[in-house]
Amino acid sequence: MTMKKKNSHKHKHKHRVGISRSIIPPVQNIVGCRIKHKWKEDCYSPISHWTGTVLDQIPVNPSLYLIKYDGFDCVYGLEILRDERVQGLEIWPDRIAPYRISDARLAERMLGRAVEHQFEMDDGSKNGWKGLVLGSAPIMPTWFFITYEKDPVLYMYQLLEDYKEGDLQILPDVEDPTEVKEAGEVFDSLVGKQVEYSNEDGAQRTGTIIHHVQAKPSVYFIKFDDDYHIYVYDMV
Repeated sequence: MTMKKKNSHKHKHKHRVGISRSIIPPVQNIVGCRIKHKWKEDCYSPISHWTGTVLDQIPVNPSLYLIKYDGFDCVYGLEILRDERVQGLEIWPDRIAPYRISDARLAERMLGRAVEHQFEMDDGSKNGWKGLVLGSAPIMPTWFFITYEKDPVLYMYQLLEDYKEGDLQILPDVEDPTEVKEAGEVFDSLVGKQVEYSNEDGAQRTGTIIHHVQAKPSVYFIKFDDDYHIYVYDMV
């Protein structure tokens, strides 16, 4: 499982959780649970080990779950209970402890806004990435979903802490909220639709639109059939 991680991005925020005895519950309601498993891409690949938190179950494909793995910045989409590449799955039934947002007003102001997010490079310098705050993460509301112009994949960070430490700047909003709302009304029916995408080399990819971003109505999450990353596209 080749995880997508911005190697140049260094944040010191940690996610602390408690883990109890491990079982796989008979009723597969695993949203909010901690999980651990091995991953073997194919018969030639080495086995790797992963631990994470199940964030959400996708209504248009109930087999698909969004997962945040420890130590990685991306959110991943996996049919965790069906994927043969997932081995030795352990599910801890105790949900993670509830989170409390320290500044609800600032959190609300961030939603749907363009930002510049500073990341520390290996040499100690800072590099700014322009992105879009998509919403607070399910189960872990002190974390926020975000995507970047340079890399339209779904990431999540503790943006309130980054803002207070000076590593996140909210950029001026130049859009007309009325136009955005009208666009959202037009595109709301796209969830569940199949999509095709042509790569630069001409290869075709197929996928499904799995989520509509309420804070930015023209923006959607797409899960491609051949990938476990979640892609974020503006459909206007």
